[in-house]
Amino acid sequence: MNLWRLPRLRAGALAVWRRNILVWRKLFVPALLMNFGEPVLYLLGLGFGLGHFVGDMSGMPYLAFLASGIIASSAMTTASFEGMYSVFTRMVPQKTYEAILATPLEVDDILAGEMLWCATKSLFSGIAILAVATLLGVVAGWQALWVLPVVFLIGLCFAGPAMIMSSLASNYDFFNYYFVLVITPMFILCGVFYPISTLPAVAQGAVQLLPLTHAVMLTRSLVAGAELTQPVLHITVLAVYAAISYYIAVILVRRKLLV
Repeated sequence: MNLWRLPRLRAGALAVWRRNILVWRKLFVPALLMNFGEPVLYLLGLGFGLGHFVGDMSGMPYLAFLASGIIASSAMTTASFEGMYSVFTRMVPQKTYEAILATPLEVDDILAGEMLWCATKSLFSGIAILAVATLLGVVAGWQALWVLPVVFLIGLCFAGPAMIMSSLASNYDFFNYYFVLVITPMFILCGVFYPISTLPAVAQGAVQLLPLTHAVMLTRSLVAGAELTQPVLHITVLAVYAAISYYIAVILVRRKLLV
């Protein structure tokens, strides 16, 4: 088998996506609490508490500034959790992938379905936080609904790297490296809590290479009404991260399961 051939996108990916959503329906309440509860606590605690002292930031109330950033970071976190812990569970302890591979489906289909499912869960999280932000009166208008396809793209962007980690992991503890060295720095530095323009010049250049920076710029313009600059660049960066990481994940999982 040629491990390096380009993945084929087929309808079988939708079967994997459907299988995951049927399982998720049985765990709806705890899953919703995990993906929705923590971002809302950030939004309410920091948005109202810290926002009382901060006032406006980048020409908007701090609560609006924070809400738009939390939508992007929540999509990142949700897709990363699903792409690591859930994918690893299905791939190694449960051996679900081995059972699926006994059908006409291929590794390409499995990982494409997982990518779609990670993005779908990010979308669920984004919808919930957007609804709370709307109730709090910090959404700029109906154009905020355009953030939903952006959130789906953010989910795809972070699903691929997470699945790469799953293909390399020998146990769940391995994921701590990714969260501490990748997810947490992006969460802190990429503009969720403050404008990246306040960082030193070298750091500003570095964070422009990180996908969450572009995700936050898109969500902030759509949700809070900030000026939207270079949208094609932001979308392209997210799409390239998604495509390249998916290809790498497919190669690694082929090697893990088929060789």
